[in-house]
Amino acid sequence: MSDLLQKFEMIDNTMAEILRHKTEVERLRIAGRIWKSARVIVRGAILTEHPEWTDQQVNHEIARRMSHGAVK
Repeated sequence: MSDLLQKFEMIDNTMAEILRHKTEVERLRIAGRIWKSARVIVRGAILTEHPEWTDQQVNHEIARRMSHGAVK
Protein backbone atom coordinates (compact mmCIF):
# COMPACT_ATOMS: atom_id res chain seq x y z
CA MET A 1 0.00 0.00 0.00
CA SER A 2 1.35 3.45 -0.87
CA ASP A 3 2.29 5.98 1.80
CA LEU A 4 -0.59 8.22 0.71
CA LEU A 5 -3.19 5.50 1.20
CA GLN A 6 -1.79 4.62 4.63
CA LYS A 7 -2.57 8.15 5.85
CA PHE A 8 -6.30 7.82 5.25
CA GLU A 9 -8.67 6.11 7.60
CA MET A 10 -11.40 4.13 5.96
CA ILE A 11 -14.92 4.95 7.03
CA ASP A 12 -17.17 2.01 7.79
CA ASN A 13 -20.25 1.34 5.69
CA THR A 14 -22.73 2.29 8.41
CA MET A 15 -21.17 5.70 8.95
CA ALA A 16 -20.89 6.28 5.21
CA GLU A 17 -24.60 5.55 4.80
CA ILE A 18 -25.50 7.97 7.60
CA LEU A 19 -23.36 10.71 6.06
CA ARG A 20 -24.88 10.17 2.60
CA HIS A 21 -28.24 11.22 4.00
CA LYS A 22 -26.89 14.45 5.51
CA THR A 23 -26.99 17.74 3.66
CA GLU A 24 -23.76 19.53 2.77
CA VAL A 25 -24.35 21.97 5.62
CA GLU A 26 -24.88 19.15 8.11
CA ARG A 27 -21.68 17.41 6.99
CA LEU A 28 -19.73 20.68 7.31
CA ARG A 29 -21.19 21.21 10.77
CA ILE A 30 -20.11 17.69 11.79
CA ALA A 31 -16.61 18.28 10.39
CA GLY A 32 -16.36 21.56 12.29
CA ARG A 33 -17.33 19.89 15.55
CA ILE A 34 -14.81 17.11 14.97
CA TRP A 35 -12.12 19.74 14.30
CA LYS A 36 -13.02 21.59 17.51
CA SER A 37 -12.92 18.35 19.50
CA ALA A 38 -9.53 17.49 18.04
CA ARG A 39 -8.19 20.90 19.09
CA VAL A 40 -9.42 20.34 22.65
CA ILE A 41 -7.74 16.93 22.78
CA VAL A 42 -4.48 18.25 21.32
CA ARG A 43 -4.54 21.22 23.72
CA GLY A 44 -4.92 18.85 26.67
CA ALA A 45 -2.01 16.72 25.49
CA ILE A 46 0.22 19.75 25.02
CA LEU A 47 -0.66 21.19 28.43
CA THR A 48 0.11 17.82 30.01
CA GLU A 49 3.49 17.76 28.29
CA HIS A 50 4.26 21.46 28.83
CA PRO A 51 2.25 22.94 31.71
CA GLU A 52 4.62 25.92 31.84
CA TRP A 53 3.86 27.09 28.28
CA THR A 54 1.95 30.30 27.61
CA ASP A 55 -1.33 30.30 25.68
CA GLN A 56 0.55 31.66 22.67
CA GLN A 57 3.03 28.78 22.76
CA VAL A 58 0.24 26.23 23.21
CA ASN A 59 -1.80 27.70 20.33
CA HIS A 60 1.25 27.71 18.07
CA GLU A 61 1.94 24.06 18.86
CA ILE A 62 -1.72 23.15 18.25
CA ALA A 63 -1.49 24.81 14.82
CA ARG A 64 1.79 23.04 14.05
CA ARG A 65 0.46 19.61 14.99
CA MET A 66 -2.90 19.98 13.30
CA SER A 67 -1.30 21.27 10.10
CA HIS A 68 1.10 18.31 10.05
CA GLY A 69 4.05 20.64 10.48
CA ALA A 70 3.08 23.22 7.84
CA VAL A 71 3.12 25.92 10.54
CA LYS A 72 6.70 26.60 11.63
